[in-house]
Amino acid sequence: MLISVVIPTYRRTELLNRCIKALLVQRFDKTKFEIIVVSDGPDAETQNIINNWAGYEYPLIRFLPLPVKKGPAAARNHGWKNASGQIIAFTDDDCIPDSHWLSEIAKHCHPNEDVAITGKVIVPISNDPTDYELNTSHLQTADFITANCACTKKALEKAGGFDERFSLAWREDSDLHFKLMSNDIPIKNVKTAIITHPVRSTKWGISIKEQKKTMYDALLYKKYPRLYRSKIQRNPPVLYYAIILAFIMTIGGLIVKSQSITMVGLVIWISLTTFFTFKRLRNTRLSLNHIAEMVVTSIIIPFLSIFWQWYGAAKYKVLYI
Repeated sequence: MLISVVIPTYRRTELLNRCIKALLVQRFDKTKFEIIVVSDGPDAETQNIINNWAGYEYPLIRFLPLPVKKGPAAARNHGWKNASGQIIAFTDDDCIPDSHWLSEIAKHCHPNEDVAITGKVIVPISNDPTDYELNTSHLQTADFITANCACTKKALEKAGGFDERFSLAWREDSDLHFKLMSNDIPIKNVKTAIITHPVRSTKWGISIKEQKKTMYDALLYKKYPRLYRSKIQRNPPVLYYAIILAFIMTIGGLIVKSQSITMVGLVIWISLTTFFTFKRLRNTRLSLNHIAEMVVTSIIIPFLSIFWQWYGAAKYKVLYI
């Protein structure tokens, strides 16, 4: 067995089905790779999907559910540690591998070396994208993401795999990236290993829910402060802090019954929040529904983001502002 493809998933059977179909038409010897689907917790729906593919002798399709939900990092660890392949290829259940994906990985990833590769990610978006679509499209320029990467099993063992403290789908790929770099494991950029990553449909106000992930920035910063500042976020979110301080100034003015302090704080808060809203709306859809979503979420995001950032700083005991 040369390659094991590890796919973390949880109750997204339609997307998983599409991903498996793309893997079954790979222009690569089907006796030389296996597909390992790891459900992040008990998942009867996904089990049924895998049962539907049970007739395939090659490639072998295996289902390895976790007993409890632990997150995608834990799911990927469970997958690669139980893999038969010398090379571990990672993708996500909402991705569509190109038909030459595995052959390009095999071409550039020697199984007896400590080496990793990162491939090309294509994110198709509409001509008038939403803010969520535009943010997702940034995956195309990311240095290293688990939607499209591969490592030899030797390299993963040397790096120590994924840090399971990243229990949501956020920064666990950057953590592995930094681990590989810290262990002097070369990472090849193979643009011919292509994955398409369609943008999933989301609920109104999804960006509010997404802010919880910010707490993992503190963990990544604690582990790799220099790499975090050079590759993730060079400076603290000054705009968010300025918006919050202006709001506090407004409330403080009301408490001390100072009209001038209240008005100055209010004007600054409204001005900065408006700037933030227009910044997010730039190059995105200008429908009334999307504009309303950007206005409402732009009011909430600075407060929620900083809350989760400070929560992460306290949880992981690091000075991260």
